[in-house]
Amino acid sequence: MSVDYEVNEKMEVQTQTGKLSVKFMTVLFCMGLLIYAGVLIVGRGLYERSIKEYYDMMAYDAAEIAADYFGEDRLAEYSALAMDYAEGKVGEEELAKVTEDAEYKRILNLMRDLRENMDANDVFVCTVDMDVMNAYTDASYEDKTWTPLVYIADCYEVPEDNFLLGDKGMILSEFREAVSNSFTSGKRYEEFYLADGGFGYNLTAMLPIVKDGKTVAFIGVEIPMRTLDDNLTKFVVRISLITGIVVLFNMLVASVLFYKIVIAPIKLSASEARAFVDNNTQVSEKLKTIKTGDEIQVLSESLLHMEIGINEYIDNVKRLAKEKERIGAELNIATEIQADMLPSTFPAFPDRTEFDLYATMDPAKEVGGDFYDFFLIDENHIGLVMADVSGKGVPAALFMVIAKTLIKNRALMGGTPSEVLAYANEQLCEGNGAELFVTVWFAIIDLTTGKGLAANAGHEHPVLRRAGGQYELVVYKHSPAVATMEGLRFREHEFELHPGDRIFVYTDGVAEATNARNELFGTERMLEALNKNADATPQELLPAVRKAIDRFVGAFPQFDDITMLAFDFKGKQDGGDNTPSA
Repeated sequence: MSVDYEVNEKMEVQTQTGKLSVKFMTVLFCMGLLIYAGVLIVGRGLYERSIKEYYDMMAYDAAEIAADYFGEDRLAEYSALAMDYAEGKVGEEELAKVTEDAEYKRILNLMRDLRENMDANDVFVCTVDMDVMNAYTDASYEDKTWTPLVYIADCYEVPEDNFLLGDKGMILSEFREAVSNSFTSGKRYEEFYLADGGFGYNLTAMLPIVKDGKTVAFIGVEIPMRTLDDNLTKFVVRISLITGIVVLFNMLVASVLFYKIVIAPIKLSASEARAFVDNNTQVSEKLKTIKTGDEIQVLSESLLHMEIGINEYIDNVKRLAKEKERIGAELNIATEIQADMLPSTFPAFPDRTEFDLYATMDPAKEVGGDFYDFFLIDENHIGLVMADVSGKGVPAALFMVIAKTLIKNRALMGGTPSEVLAYANEQLCEGNGAELFVTVWFAIIDLTTGKGLAANAGHEHPVLRRAGGQYELVVYKHSPAVATMEGLRFREHEFELHPGDRIFVYTDGVAEATNARNELFGTERMLEALNKNADATPQELLPAVRKAIDRFVGAFPQFDDITMLAFDFKGKQDGGDNTPSA
């Protein structure tokens, strides 16, 4: 068997130039966009928050100044009067006394000056009708009937739109809960009252004025957030340009560094790997130049070692392939030699009419340890041998050659089966370092009378079929196997064959043939296969039994040699006792 190992056909490296660079640039670009967008979003949010906090602080500072104009006592007095007027408890005459009062007018003028100095839309003072506030519904607000605010003073920048003392006003629905909670608790709202109205983006401060633990009024300051409106876009543009430049610069630097540190060494490793395949596995020296001091260097060194290892492996494979070819050729010769050692020409004795026989041996490997033999000891006696060497393969085959030769040569010198096996046992025990042994069934049959003498050294029970009858096992005690120990003596068993009788002997490979379910073929199935072909000739019988074994085993591999021999005794006359001897 030969192995044609061609590396260029077994190994293919497909290099797509620049694909890693494209992937990296794509990932780097996406990361840059994410950083860019993140900086814009966070920066815009922080900037907007800082502007709102600035305006909120400025609005509450103005509200506290306005609160100082009134004072708690006067503000409580004005608040009570405004609520009484709103509820119809006092008339306009009572209001007029306040609005015409010099002190009230002085405070209004101070509030107007404060509004102008603060560049505010409005500075106002109001109280909250909590009964109306608590009765709020979405429908009432949509109908414009929801007016919980009751004004005390108003300095709106459009004079004709100013609220007068006692006037009712609305509040945006989104601020209702915050205003209600602030008025009830007397604590200023910590977030922002923001609204985008007709005059632009506005921030309103609502400072609760508390007297004797009760909120009496709100001082409100509404400041237009012109800085936020005007500068936010400029800030976004400015931070976009700065962030974009920084991100692009970092991407460029990262790309150059990543290419030099990662991409270039990896591309070199990939190209050298391709060159290793294209140049008939020539080891690349350029891989030694990669000195990155990190995992990439480890990768290149591993690739270099792999190339060296592949070349060594290929050399070993080629050497082993040649060795396997040589061993295969020798095993083929050994198989032929073993096959030639076993009688394989049938009919074996065409000029003899007293008997007929047929034998087969199918080794599990190239050579086997089973063997059969048959030979004429003289004109009237024939020797039949069925044997199985322990183990398989070449060692068993060598042991088989020696055992077969010893048994046949000693049998041709004369003697009983017991004497023949005793001689073979002594010879095989000498120098048997491998501790192999052989089971043997050996019989000598008188062809004139049909009488026989057999010795069974640890082998399978033979099968006997009387003329016209069924196949049956002939069971008796065995002797130990040959070559197990020195000084053995082997029992002999007499038997007598009559014309039409048949002996079937076999090795354990028949009964112990195993299928995929780990079931054994067994002697019962063997007898069944024999009896199904009871009238077949020996040449027909053995193939039929082998087919039965193959059907049982299926595709499961053969683990043991399968050897069989069938001997028909025809005799020179009919009649005789059909009962086998013990």
